[in-house]
Amino acid sequence: MNLQNPKKFKMMVDQAHEVALNVFRPISRKYDKAEHAYPKELDMLASLLDGMNAGGGSEAGAATAGKRGEKQEDGVRNGSNMSTALGIMELCYGDTGLLLSMPRQGLGNSAIAAVANDEQLDRFKGKWAAMAITEPGCGSDSAAIRTTAVKDGDDYILNGEKIFVTSGERADCVVVWATLDKKLGRAAIKSFVVEKGTPGMTVERLEHKLGIKASDTAAISFIDCRVSAANLLGNAEIDVAKGFAGVMETFDNTRPLVAAMAVGCAKASLERIKEIFKDQLDPNYSTPVLNTSNIAATIYRLEAEWEAARLLTIKACWMADNKMPNSKEASIAKAKAGRIGSEITLKCVELAASVGYGEDELLEKWARDSKILDIFEGTQQIQQLIIARRELGKSSSELK
Repeated sequence: MNLQNPKKFKMMVDQAHEVALNVFRPISRKYDKAEHAYPKELDMLASLLDGMNAGGGSEAGAATAGKRGEKQEDGVRNGSNMSTALGIMELCYGDTGLLLSMPRQGLGNSAIAAVANDEQLDRFKGKWAAMAITEPGCGSDSAAIRTTAVKDGDDYILNGEKIFVTSGERADCVVVWATLDKKLGRAAIKSFVVEKGTPGMTVERLEHKLGIKASDTAAISFIDCRVSAANLLGNAEIDVAKGFAGVMETFDNTRPLVAAMAVGCAKASLERIKEIFKDQLDPNYSTPVLNTSNIAATIYRLEAEWEAARLLTIKACWMADNKMPNSKEASIAKAKAGRIGSEITLKCVELAASVGYGEDELLEKWARDSKILDIFEGTQQIQQLIIARRELGKSSSELK
C-alpha cells in the first residue's frame, strides 16, 4: 500500500495550502463576525479553479467528483474524487465556512456530478448548486422526506419546505429531494434541480449558527413550484427493487468530501496546539508515551486518530475514482472524521485553556466550525447504522 498523496496532485495541494494561509486565514475572523455577509474575496478563487478545470489541469472541485467513465482494467486511478478531497483538506485548514461559501463548490454540485446524465452535466455546468434534503420533520432519515413532486405534463410541481440549506440564498440553483409517491417509500425519492428565481420557490429566512458563519444557511419553501421534467436528475422511473440506491449515490460522493472538511479543520487545530506546546513534544516520536507528559500523550493520541481519519477518507475517495462500490467506506470515513474532528478541535481548546477560549486565537472558531461536520450529510448515529447494515447484510427495514 502506498500511503503517500499522489505526486500529480502536489501542485494543486500546495496551491490550496497557500490559499488557506494567505487568503482564508486573514479574513476568517472578519466573516465569522459578519454572519451572512458574502465574502467577495472568493470570487477570484472560484474563477481560478474554473480555469484550472477548463484547462484540463487538476480536476478539483465539487462539480468534478463522481464515478463516471469506464473502470480501468489495468492499474489504478487517482482521479477527481481524490484531488477534490485533498484540496478540501487544505482549504479547510484555512476556514471551513469560507470553503462552503465558494461559488460552484456546493454540495449540490457533487450531487449533480454523482447522478446527472451527460446532457444535464453540460446544461448545469458552471452553475452554483446548493442541496436541499433536510425538512422540519425529517433530519438524518432522508427516506422520511415529505416534499412532494407531482407530474403535470412535461413538468413536476413541488410542494414542501426545506431547512438548513447551505448556500441556499446565494446559489444559482438548488438540488431538491422530493418524493413522487409517499406510499412507495424510499424508492420514489428523486432529486430535482430548481433554478434560482423559479416561481413558487422562496427563501424564507437565514439561520444564525454556532459555526461556519461565513456560509449562508437558508430555509426554503416550495409552493406549487413548477420544474421541468428535464431537471429531474438521473432516472425518472420508480424502481422498487433498487429502492433508494439511485439517490443515495449522492451520499457516496459527498460524505468523503465532508470527511475531508473535518480532517482539514482538525489539522489546523492540531498544528496550532503543537506550536503552543512544542517544548513538551518529541519531534522524532522517540520517547515512549508512558514517559511523556499528559499533554504530550494526549496530542500524540489525537495525531494518531487524525491520521486514521485521513487515510479512511482517502480510501473512500480512491474507491470512487476506481468505480468501486464505496457506500460503507464513505460512511466509515464520515463517521470517523466527523467524530474525531470535533474531538480534536475541542480538546485543543481545552489544552490551550484561556488562550484557546479567546478570540485572539482561531482555536475556538475551529471548534465551533467542526461540530457541524459531524452532523450534516448524515449524523454520527446514521453513519453507524449504515455501516452496521452493510456489515450484517441487513436492509433498512430489518435494522432501524
